Amino acid sequence: MTEDENADPEEKNVNEKGAEVDLSTEEEGTRVTDGEIEALKDQLLRTVAESENIRRRASRDVENAHKYANEKLLEELLPVLDSLEKALELPDQSDDAKAVLEGVEISLRMFRETLERGGVVIVEPLGEPFDPSKHEALAMVPNEEVEPNSVIEVVQKGYLLNERVVRAARVVVSAAT
Repeated sequence: MTEDENADPEEKNVNEKGAEVDLSTEEEGTRVTDGEIEALKDQLLRTVAESENIRRRASRDVENAHKYANEKLLEELLPVLDSLEKALELPDQSDDAKAVLEGVEISLRMFRETLERGGVVIVEPLGEPFDPSKHEALAMVPNEEVEPNSVIEVVQKGYLLNERVVRAARVVVSAAT
């Protein structure tokens, strides 16, 4: 008989794969009881379930963060919308084009201020050197009055959000003659 076969059968236990596992500890001389094994299995199952719940909760939180990320911006834009709606009501109340223009200017100012509070910067590169990371060249026009590769006309303003280009400024650039 081998040494394993001669060992006390109470000191051996078989795991789920059929391999023998020695459940006694030699230092303390104590054994792990079936109750302790069940308690450890229960604790492991609870830990796994808790980690799964944390993962699901985190996933739901990320989904909600994406879903409602623009809520604050929307709250700040609603007064601008209200102001524009009021400006559209003015022509029905009076024929004064100046009052309508003033209402639209106020709305535009409110809108720009809201964008600035949100981290948006307007790119108006007139007279600046052409920067392909912030500008989109629509045409190159020979012009001796300015340095080559300078922006001589801004067709459409560009916008940065926290220093990242949201929309490149569409520009006309001077060409060397």
